[in-house]
Amino acid sequence: MAALGVLVAPRLAAASVLAPLPSRLRLLPPSRQALSPRAALHCSSPRPGARVAVVLSGCGVYDGTEIHEASAILVHLSRGGADVQIFAPDTSQMHVVDHTKGQPSEGDTRNVLTESARIARGKIADLAQLRAADHDAAIFPGGFGAAKNLLCCIAPVLAARVLHGVEVTVGHEQEEGGKWPYPGTAEAIRALGAKHCVKDVTEVHVDQKNKVVTTPAFMCETALHHIHDGIGAMVRKVLELARK
Repeated sequence: MAALGVLVAPRLAAASVLAPLPSRLRLLPPSRQALSPRAALHCSSPRPGARVAVVLSGCGVYDGTEIHEASAILVHLSRGGADVQIFAPDTSQMHVVDHTKGQPSEGDTRNVLTESARIARGKIADLAQLRAADHDAAIFPGGFGAAKNLLCCIAPVLAARVLHGVEVTVGHEQEEGGKWPYPGTAEAIRALGAKHCVKDVTEVHVDQKNKVVTTPAFMCETALHHIHDGIGAMVRKVLELARK
């Protein structure tokens, strides 16, 4: 599933149940609030870096967040010296999927925040507590949980839903022998009034006007290190924009 990074601004209201959405760069509040001890991750830089919210939707690609994408995002944010807070909605999952079978597990129920805490190692906060004024950027890892538990869709489609004319990428627009198994997503993005930009899995697209950065990630069937490299490029670009 594709990953989405956005730059947020304090004057924005939440445009969906997910989180405040992207607008202009440069966020300079009068004072910096202390990070919640349950939400804040260790920052690898001795000096304060960009403040980034990572929004999760559970734990597992079929009913939550794609774990490899989330882990890669957190690794690259740590390397980039970002101050990271992780959020997820305190709500029940749409359903629970047995990942050995790819089928729903009948009678099983799980909480999105509780499941996301597995990825966050317990350092997580309710999405309802996320405020745009507290963050320079927000990143949404992919996974079917984005569609099932955050009431949106593949992460770049989120931007397409709320920003008319936004430019995003989910990779290529043809299946190419199974390498790109979700070619219809690009057409869905265009149907929402957005522009789809063809990119390879290790590349990113930057919409400079809307300050939205996207990368294909697991929209491509390829080796894991290529996914990791593409996410790294996205995170670096998000941090670069956040520092301007």
